[in-house]
Amino acid sequence: MGMTMTQKILAAHAGLDHVEAGQLILVNLDRVLGNDITSPVAIREFNKLGTDHVFDKDKVTMVMDHFAPNKDIKAATQCKMCRDFCNEKEVTHFYDVGQMGIEHALLPEKGLVAPGDCVIGADSHTCTYGALGAFSTGIGSTDMCAGMAKGKTWFKVPAAIKFNIVGKLPKYSAAKDVILHIIGMIGVDGALYKSMEFSGEGLKNLSMEDRRCMANMAIEAGAKNGIFAVDDVTLDYIKDKVDREYKIYKADDDAEYEAEYTIDLSQIKPTVAFPHLPENARTFDDIPEVKIDQVVIGSCTNGRIEDLRCAAEILDGKKVAKNVRAIIIPATQAIYLKAMENGLLKDFIEAGCVVSTPTCGPCLGGYMGILAEGERCISTTNRNFVGRMGHVDSEIYLASPAVAAASAVTGKISCPCELGL
Repeated sequence: MGMTMTQKILAAHAGLDHVEAGQLILVNLDRVLGNDITSPVAIREFNKLGTDHVFDKDKVTMVMDHFAPNKDIKAATQCKMCRDFCNEKEVTHFYDVGQMGIEHALLPEKGLVAPGDCVIGADSHTCTYGALGAFSTGIGSTDMCAGMAKGKTWFKVPAAIKFNIVGKLPKYSAAKDVILHIIGMIGVDGALYKSMEFSGEGLKNLSMEDRRCMANMAIEAGAKNGIFAVDDVTLDYIKDKVDREYKIYKADDDAEYEAEYTIDLSQIKPTVAFPHLPENARTFDDIPEVKIDQVVIGSCTNGRIEDLRCAAEILDGKKVAKNVRAIIIPATQAIYLKAMENGLLKDFIEAGCVVSTPTCGPCLGGYMGILAEGERCISTTNRNFVGRMGHVDSEIYLASPAVAAASAVTGKISCPCELGL
């Protein structure tokens, strides 16, 4: 029996010719990632080991993004611990205020992940890098500690589900709608500890931003990882970013999949995930009037320049509805700068939005957009669990930048078509 893309990458990093689903293997790592919440736990455990160096100072990365710029004394203390550790261990890729961005947008932008890589990160949305044809997955802080020290970790080889992508998205349907459709179809545990593998002729119609959005939310279906077949779109994206050798892994024709689905992009409609799970996906054929208090456009899922351009196009010449707070969060400094140079920030501010520095901020209930009791937010983030963005009696609705921007204008959950666009 042949191997999937994920299985081939894991086999290569374990020094094995073949692996099978369920097999326990020890693999070599190409990158170990942490942030300002998860790294301090790993650092405290690392200091107990008695070693004075990380396994490779170029392959460890820490990004201050969840509570940065520091929101309080505890956040400042955690960032200082990371800063001091990386200075002491001479970690090359440490990103703080001024150079930072949301980690899963920043690493591809910096060329730190390439096709065929094996990456772990102490953050569940590390699965984002599968968009580049890498195996990447979230792990705990103690696993991060071991990875920093040894450059290795254990994995149980995942089984896989294949998604054959065909067609092209209609106007105002987006990758966010695709992944919400898939999660709605298979459920939040539909890919539990499995690899979600995306291929097919329709991939050429999905940008790298689209793919990163979809891979990012593989974890919301319970997946171990999401991974896209490498094609010309991938290679064009990394050609000016990745300056080292990499290897492309293709699934064997006889690779075994537990299930296979065909996703026709032309049939995807604007979709909203209702509280309190990403699987509660509805199209506008089935959405009642829902008034909102807040809009968030940003996060590691949808804070890229393509997302901001889409939102700005809808908001152009319009105003955010009375009593609605609209928060725009560019995912990295480079995206922020490009948005400024392209006049998008002016468009947002004139529409009545506030533009934030790059940060995870409200996505995890961190800060800069916490919800009060009874408030509703439509957000381009990736989770809408109870209390995720603030009070346990608040509500989060997940949507694309287009739907979020249209909703900001109307003051209720709205499809862009309602604005006559």
